[in-house]
Amino acid sequence: MPFIAAGDITVHYDLTGPEGAPVVLFANSIGTSFHIWDAQAARLAERFRVLRYDMRGHGLTGVTPAPYSMDRLADDALALLDALGIERAHVCGLSIGGMMAQRLAAKAPQRVGSLVLCDTASLIGPPSVWEDRIAAIRAGGLSSIAQGVMARWFTERFRADRPEQVSGFVNMLSRTTDEGYIGCASAIRDADLRDDAARISNPTLVLVGDQDLATPPALVRELAEAIPGARFAVIADAAHIPCVEQPEALTALLLDFLDGNDHRE
Repeated sequence: MPFIAAGDITVHYDLTGPEGAPVVLFANSIGTSFHIWDAQAARLAERFRVLRYDMRGHGLTGVTPAPYSMDRLADDALALLDALGIERAHVCGLSIGGMMAQRLAAKAPQRVGSLVLCDTASLIGPPSVWEDRIAAIRAGGLSSIAQGVMARWFTERFRADRPEQVSGFVNMLSRTTDEGYIGCASAIRDADLRDDAARISNPTLVLVGDQDLATPPALVRELAEAIPGARFAVIADAAHIPCVEQPEALTALLLDFLDGNDHRE
């Protein structure tokens, strides 16, 4: 169970795959840990060096007082790469992880090989949505909203067919620190990355589940259209976390894209 000091926090991370292979960095969504990428890591680690980490205030990574900013979360990713001696990585982020990846590519393009942005946007929700959610957590804790969030994370069919999976994700969300979730919710609330999207020069693939209510396909398509040369794909029968709900479909798209942008020495 590896931990490392990176910036002002201790980060929980996992690094697997062949030494010297190109690195793929995965960034998780709000309220989850790096385990949402288990299926992708298992496949990619056959040919890539796969780096996953728990975001600030999530999983087993350290928590600091809210609020956070998207700039700070991007700096966390850079600090982790620096601490591990990794100069450059392909970056795949989901939801807030995708927002962090946009900020990272805009501010440090030389550290990013390519981008995969999953179920994310440059601007997510009016600030009032996040203010209301923060207030609910302050009043009743994350467990008070966990069941309701599942309807946005997963399709109705997945929730009916895989209740044990959904129960596990309720646990994952409920056991996230309130301060870490609120800190990240504040970062989403305050982030407007539309200027960043236009500046991204890295090869980019933008993905979304066809039943995503949190970042609907039309919104995610706008992000793809704002990034020069970006590709866009919709994953069938998936909501906000297709890496869990449709792991094979997402992994196939990811590998196809990485193979086209994998410039090994």
